[in-house]
Amino acid sequence: MLLRPLRSWGLQTLRRRQGPGSPASGLGTRGSQRRTWPRDKENEKENKLVVLPEPVPKWRNVRGHNPLGLMYLDACRWGLTLQTYVQLTMLDQHTRPQTSPVRLMERSIHSARYIFVENLYRSGKMPEVDYMVLSEWFDWIVRNIDVSVDLIVYLQTTPETCYQRLKMRCREEEKIIPLEYLAAIHHLYEEWLIKGALFPTGAPVLVIEADHDMQKMLELFEQNQDRILTPKNRKRGP
Repeated sequence: MLLRPLRSWGLQTLRRRQGPGSPASGLGTRGSQRRTWPRDKENEKENKLVVLPEPVPKWRNVRGHNPLGLMYLDACRWGLTLQTYVQLTMLDQHTRPQTSPVRLMERSIHSARYIFVENLYRSGKMPEVDYMVLSEWFDWIVRNIDVSVDLIVYLQTTPETCYQRLKMRCREEEKIIPLEYLAAIHHLYEEWLIKGALFPTGAPVLVIEADHDMQKMLELFEQNQDRILTPKNRKRGP
């Protein structure tokens, strides 16, 4: 839910800047903070900033089937189905041509594997053979295709705040998500991006506390604009 104001802020900030832009930037966000929105015609026209939201419409409709909804109803049965398609759709986003100075991705192929697949496996809802097959696919992609990002922006939010925002978003498939699920996802994000004990990040991590209201978040984005939008402060991931 916080990515839309970040997009608007980024576009306004880039308007004030001069000179060439920067390569693509990866945006790591908490799962329950996300939302989708219509295409920004002004953004496309100016061609300064592109935001790639998580492709939820695709996950909800694969030729008439809703693997996202099925996964929430029965993760043991449909976890592999959904995550296979998530991996494909995220790969599509990573490999799109760079057409703007800055590109923000709401999620990445890395967070799909390191957080959501990992959570399914650790919670006992994904058999080991499914986990290994997805891992083999992911490892092959990372070795053979450039899916690196320049920066991970971690909007660090407590599970309780995420739960309230999820209820406000009121996405049909998420109505049955318990707080315990969000706590498990939060734990994995902390292990990966804060402690560095889960998997390699592959890029610098900018942590922004995100329990605040929207006005405060815009102030924090402004304070961190050089880290988010300036290429000289970035280092390409592997």
